[in-house]
Amino acid sequence: MTVTREFLEGLPKAELHVHHVGSASPRIVAELAARHPGSPVPADPAALAEYFQFTDFAKFIEIYLSVVDLIKTPDDVRLLTYEIAREMAGQHLRYAELTVTPYTSQLRGIAPEAFCEAIEDARTAAEKELGITLRWIFDIPGEAGLAGAEETLRVATKIRPEGLVGFGLGGPEIGVPRPQFKPFFDEAIAAGLHSVPHAGETTGPETIWDALRVLRAERIGHGTSTMQDPALVDYLGEHRIPLEVSPTSNLATRAVASYDVHPLKAMVEAGLVVTINSDDPPMFSTTLTNEYAVAADLLGLDNAGVGELAKTAVRVSFAEDSLKDTLTAEIDQYVAANS
Repeated sequence: MTVTREFLEGLPKAELHVHHVGSASPRIVAELAARHPGSPVPADPAALAEYFQFTDFAKFIEIYLSVVDLIKTPDDVRLLTYEIAREMAGQHLRYAELTVTPYTSQLRGIAPEAFCEAIEDARTAAEKELGITLRWIFDIPGEAGLAGAEETLRVATKIRPEGLVGFGLGGPEIGVPRPQFKPFFDEAIAAGLHSVPHAGETTGPETIWDALRVLRAERIGHGTSTMQDPALVDYLGEHRIPLEVSPTSNLATRAVASYDVHPLKAMVEAGLVVTINSDDPPMFSTTLTNEYAVAADLLGLDNAGVGELAKTAVRVSFAEDSLKDTLTAEIDQYVAANS
């Protein structure tokens, strides 16, 4: 059976690897650019497609940070967060763990207390008005080094907004060794937060090993290089540690040359736990719905197979059990009604 676009669009979904600023659509970015003239970011949504063109991961980071520069006030943060939730809800997302980087906004003059208040206000409004549950993963921007790590930990453990569930590490991997962040992850874990660092996207399996052994990762963000190391494959399979896979992102940042050589199929055939995610969807001209279409094609899935993939994301999320049960049942009902 061919999986139709209509089926994928209506499928109830959860997403575990998606970035806050990176989820700003051309509509949202254009509104922010119009609020703050003088940015290199175009205020014309049509021009943003050309602006969001990357030659490599470093260029992506440069463009990403230029969008971060548009977020200058707590009201900008609230607008961004709520409008992201609105667009997610339009794709039938019921739950999302949004990776948020408070330190980059703090550097631009937004007090962390005001930042957290803004995202929480948007979260509670989105749940009430849009029917989507948001949770936060606060990540260290790797390029900010130990200063960024220390402040991210402080905000996560001392201010700690209600929706916070995880502690992560993003940004560039090359030149940013993972072991230096061990003390910060140890403290975050001791405070009850889940460890979810990025690893093995633009570097090899050794970065994933560091995330597992040193940062005590419960899930791996990307893990694109996993299949290069059979011992790592065995470890991830034995311990059922999920990989947060984002196929189109990997192509856009040149981490993978094409869908044909993407390791997703090999990961699944090896029995690894994988979830499908969009990472920075508008910047990569994708959506979570589109990523499910890519996965269905690469894995040869029918409607039931796609439903199982969607349920895996729910199962390995950090949602409370009651929400997991509700969403799993909703996916089952949807698949049954479309069989």
